[in-house]
Amino acid sequence: MKVVFLGTAASKPTKERGLSSIALQYKGNVVLFDCGENAQRQMLSIIKPSKISSMFLTHFHGDHILGVPGLLMTMSLNERKEPLDIYGPKKTVYFLKNFFKSGYFGITFDVIIKELKDKDIIDFKEFYVQSFETNHGVPSLGYIFKEKDRRGSFMEEKAKKLGIKGKMFAELEKNGEIYLDGRKIRLEEVTDPKKIGKSIVYTGDTLPVDIPFEECDLLIHDGTFLNDQDRNDTYHSTVKEACETAVKIKAKKLVLTHISQRYSIDEIQEEAWKYLKDTIIAEDFMVIEL
Repeated sequence: MKVVFLGTAASKPTKERGLSSIALQYKGNVVLFDCGENAQRQMLSIIKPSKISSMFLTHFHGDHILGVPGLLMTMSLNERKEPLDIYGPKKTVYFLKNFFKSGYFGITFDVIIKELKDKDIIDFKEFYVQSFETNHGVPSLGYIFKEKDRRGSFMEEKAKKLGIKGKMFAELEKNGEIYLDGRKIRLEEVTDPKKIGKSIVYTGDTLPVDIPFEECDLLIHDGTFLNDQDRNDTYHSTVKEACETAVKIKAKKLVLTHISQRYSIDEIQEEAWKYLKDTIIAEDFMVIEL
């Protein structure tokens, strides 16, 4: 599993940073979170657009979504036929349908648009994505990516000693238990401890909110400002608030994104380390492997 930061700037691009977009590579597929202007250019040599299976949009400010039409046009030019699911908050259907009416995009595949609410769960084969409501002044969502837990490997020697063999393994796998010579044998008795799936939380742009998840492997949090004075009346978090959220939900690692060009990276890093040493400042093209 790889998390690829395609754009990490706050509100407008810089020479070093594109606009918000994060790609999650998982077992040959790509889940895209936000798609700011120029996101597809950032993908070149890193992400294949044809591998994007679904897209999750946090909100409809331009710096998070203006790359969508261009990306879909490129997919069409590359003769994509597979449907693409796009998820987002309230008004996602309205905004995207108007997008596609505003020009001749020539999209050659089905685009399935779905609006989500707080705590909706989209279930995939080996993982799920859960939405949670954020506070950004417009309809907005954050997302939890959770790889499903897997059972441990069979302890073959122990299983054989109990008389389990052949098709019994498949029956035990399917039912979670099996009766042998009058004794019930549970799957947990003959397998190693279950393997806990990896988890990633992405807040998008937001003031601090309660995140309905604990002990995630990676928290990607809005860290736009160093203090309340700079924030004024905007709906973004300070570095301190992002660090406090990471501690609260017991995140193993924090990455700050939506980086404002008004500060130097050293200033942001120094501020973060006051509250949480295991904090990384996102950079374009940075890759984190889990």
